[in-house]
Amino acid sequence: MSTTAELLPYTQASTTIDSTHPEICALAQSLTSPGARDIENAISLYYWCRDEVRYNPYAASAELDDYLASKTLAAREGWCVTKAILLAALCRAVAIPARLGFADVRNHLSTADLRAAMTTDIFYFHGYTAIYLEGQWVKATPAFNLSLCERFGLQPLEFNGREDSIFHAFDETGNRHMEYLKDRGQSLDLPFTELMDTFSKHYPGMLEKMAAKTTAQKSLDHWEQEVEQENARA
Repeated sequence: MSTTAELLPYTQASTTIDSTHPEICALAQSLTSPGARDIENAISLYYWCRDEVRYNPYAASAELDDYLASKTLAAREGWCVTKAILLAALCRAVAIPARLGFADVRNHLSTADLRAAMTTDIFYFHGYTAIYLEGQWVKATPAFNLSLCERFGLQPLEFNGREDSIFHAFDETGNRHMEYLKDRGQSLDLPFTELMDTFSKHYPGMLEKMAAKTTAQKSLDHWEQEVEQENARA
């Protein structure tokens, strides 16, 4: 594809979107075809990121290095922000313009332990990826992997490269799932200081534990056990 000067920064590596990392490049090239259109390649990258990197909200960190796309790839787990960063890196690795978007949402997909840790059902700085395809920026949300959606009775988010892929308002049984409260806009890379300031304001206890790398960072197995317990109570 030919990129204009305006789009060029969104095809290059940046602080957390380390799209020139060898592992990122190798994966992106294995999932795409040089002869395919950007939209076809972006769809392939989206589904890999959605389902092969499992969602774990306890993977949030107070360290900038933990937000590198290459670290999320190595861990094969992440939360909405780090999975959005990884998808952006995979796109940029094959010259598809991508950037990050953020919003505050009321998330009805959570567990008792997570609600207690956050002291709210509002997820500040929910992250998604904006990808430039066929002359427009399209939102892609790779956060919740297919197996997690099946456990919670949610419709998995599909992505066709032409329409915004954002969370459904209701789950498969008609219960509230996600409400978008505030659009924080889109940026070249992660506004890390603003993210930490927001977490400090709204999740002070959780941020302290994140900084100390204590109980805020629970294992993926622990999170999935919480999901099973939440389903049993439903």
